[in-house]
Amino acid sequence: MIILERFEGDIAVLETDDGIANVSRTELPEEACDGDVLVFSGDCWSIDREKTNERRAAMRSRMRRLIKKK
Repeated sequence: MIILERFEGDIAVLETDDGIANVSRTELPEEACDGDVLVFSGDCWSIDREKTNERRAAMRSRMRRLIKKK
């Protein structure tokens, strides 16, 4: 799984199964934002909306559980 961790100027920092990778921001879809799950196919990047939504829902659930424990 490849996750867009953050932007640093014109560089997109990606979290991959093999570690951190940097790509030019211009290679990603214009609407890409932090936390999106990305897919590289052929010669272009796209956002996997389904996986991104699943991941965000799981993170919200974890946060709710953590807040309840306090």
